[in-house]
Amino acid sequence: MQTRATPATSSSLERFNTAPADEAALTLLTCLNSRHWAHRLTSHRPYPDLPSLLAAADEAAYDLSSDDLTEALTAESLPPLPEDTYAAAHTALNAATAAYESRFGHAFVICLDGMPANEALDHVLAGIRSRLANDPDEERQVAADELRRLARGRLADTLRTRGTVRPATDGPHPANRPKAPPLDPPRSHPTAPLSATLITQAGPP
Repeated sequence: MQTRATPATSSSLERFNTAPADEAALTLLTCLNSRHWAHRLTSHRPYPDLPSLLAAADEAAYDLSSDDLTEALTAESLPPLPEDTYAAAHTALNAATAAYESRFGHAFVICLDGMPANEALDHVLAGIRSRLANDPDEERQVAADELRRLARGRLADTLRTRGTVRPATDGPHPANRPKAPPLDPPRSHPTAPLSATLITQAGPP
């Protein structure tokens, strides 16, 4: 199985490395809706292998500014809960979400990689309740780290599973991300080393 997966990954990475900059940026924006993050990864192509690209994605995510983080958070959305989810679970999630958004003014994000589906809702609810105790600055850091983990998983999934660098609209990633506006010029600042998914959508920060 590893032998079969390797050519597809290499092929998709090669297409990512050689794609026009705007196409590569659109792919990246389906993983994390930060124009600066997408521009930074696009401008540093080519990448020799997938681990190198994922390491660069992590590093760039650590360097998100406050505005970059706000931009990324406003693009996140809540995938539908399973059809057999009890009404009481929807009510509990809505109440917890409302409390979180009222306190912090932005979307709740959490990475659920490796989490069994039947445990995801309980994990999300516990995460919201626990993080409500954070102060706003501390919670922004937690949210930034969750976004970094989500972006890494989405990017790996795009190149390993889909075998394409074009934005996907039919998979586990949010389908309502905006199309990429023109990329801002690169900013000069030091770099500090910084996906089953269930995410809630906040109103405008």
